[in-house]
Amino acid sequence: METADVEYGSIERDILVDASPEVVFEVISRPEHMQQWWPDEARFEPEAGAPGELVWRDAKTGETMAVDLAVVEVDPPKRFAFRWCFARPGRAGNALLVTFELVPTGAGTRIRMTETGFREMGWQIAVLEEQYRDHESGWNHYIPALGAYVARVVAAR
Repeated sequence: METADVEYGSIERDILVDASPEVVFEVISRPEHMQQWWPDEARFEPEAGAPGELVWRDAKTGETMAVDLAVVEVDPPKRFAFRWCFARPGRAGNALLVTFELVPTGAGTRIRMTETGFREMGWQIAVLEEQYRDHESGWNHYIPALGAYVARVVAAR
């Protein structure tokens, strides 16, 4: 995995999985799969323009945190993108853009996740740095979880 732009512009992570792009696309673009490796709950239709929501639960307190999302691009089996972490409630204002690009490599697929838009959020520098570090740390955890989940899906087929 690579650490991205030091100026808090984007985060990129690459992972190679032993699965076809079609299987990987299903895992990254369908809520029932996404919630197995990333949020506790995911609600959205995998259609460009569709609104949605991701929900995380704190295991200790039971408290939940919900984040709006809006699907931006659905191009099976190559690309899936959505906006989230909107600057204002209700999918308004600037938002971070997460893009998953899938590239076939031999018998597997290279997944490249890119998250951009940090500088465009209008955050003060301290907030920008904190958000960037939080997201970087999150992707360091969730991208390997994505790889492990893809392996389980392939083994079950």
